[in-house]
Amino acid sequence: MNNNSLVYSTETGRISPQHTKEPKVNTDGVVRIRRETKGRKGKGVTTISGLPLPQEEIKAMCTKLKKMCGTGGAVKEGVIEIQGDNRDKIKATLEQLGHNVKLAGG
Repeated sequence: MNNNSLVYSTETGRISPQHTKEPKVNTDGVVRIRRETKGRKGKGVTTISGLPLPQEEIKAMCTKLKKMCGTGGAVKEGVIEIQGDNRDKIKATLEQLGHNVKLAGG
């Protein structure tokens, strides 16, 4: 049996096998929506964190919210960012989908 998988490297040490399993996001069951401007040159974005969904479904949710708000956005590290202040629209949509939503921050 010829197995060419790397197990140990002198540069990095033990190589763990690559798993396709998504890391579980720790959440308390509350989806938090906040408006952020820090580090964005004064431009405001609405961030949605704490969604108890897999990465593919978070991306699909981002697409749905972007279309509903008529703006751009992205998913970064499991947090959905929607351009502009759309907290009220997003809160109403997520509540209709059965999520426990809380407006956080200012």
